Amino acid sequence: MTKEVTRLQCQQLGVDIGGLTVTRDLNLTIEAGQCWCLLGRNGSGKTTLLHTLAGLRPATRGAIKLGNDALQSLSRRQIAQRLGILLQDQTDSFAVTVREKILQGRHPYLHAWQWESADDHSIVNAVIHRLELETLQARNIQTLSGGERQRVAIATLLAQQTDLLLLDEPTNHLDLKYRLKLLDDLAEDARKNRRGLLMSLHDINLAVRCCDHALLLMGDGNVRHGAIGELLDCQVLEALYGYPLQEVKTTRGRAWLPG
Repeated sequence: MTKEVTRLQCQQLGVDIGGLTVTRDLNLTIEAGQCWCLLGRNGSGKTTLLHTLAGLRPATRGAIKLGNDALQSLSRRQIAQRLGILLQDQTDSFAVTVREKILQGRHPYLHAWQWESADDHSIVNAVIHRLELETLQARNIQTLSGGERQRVAIATLLAQQTDLLLLDEPTNHLDLKYRLKLLDDLAEDARKNRRGLLMSLHDINLAVRCCDHALLLMGDGNVRHGAIGELLDCQVLEALYGYPLQEVKTTRGRAWLPG
């Protein structure tokens, strides 16, 4: 039996922003190999919670641990070696090539003025192949479409090779093929390489397709979380989104449609 390894732990975590209580007393543990989806209505604080878990903004109260270490005890470089975060909006201020952008994922492991090693380039080559970016790697990143930039951002994150990934709407701008392929690939990678994965998604059915656990932001500071098979049903999802739903059976399991 594989020993459980904790990638992220929250203890009595309170998160507030602009008069909104995102979480009141969140106790959450993400183990190695688990794939979590973060669900909630627009404005419920999904992005704010992900930024807090990544140490980009302070929590109101409570504690966050990466592995056995308190988040606030780690330097930004140490955090970047353990945690990768995909932001919802991609901005590229400098006209670098796609390959140069993805190589930035290796920078948390380099010292000042140190060049990327052959191993770094090998890791980047594998990621470029995996996300089908070979024909784009010499392109100026500022010339790419939104979907292409999203794939490059995810490739950069995967090149970082962290034990925990926090993804804010990773399917933004992606067409159906890349949306499904990406989510399936991220879930398989997390389980195979024992990463912890938490990603906010708008599509319930995509979440159920690739994730095994769910964290629900109810919009009033209360949360629900647990294994998807035990947690999600029409009653819970209707309370979450405030809209009637109907459950249907598919070849890949359950799905939900507007009622």
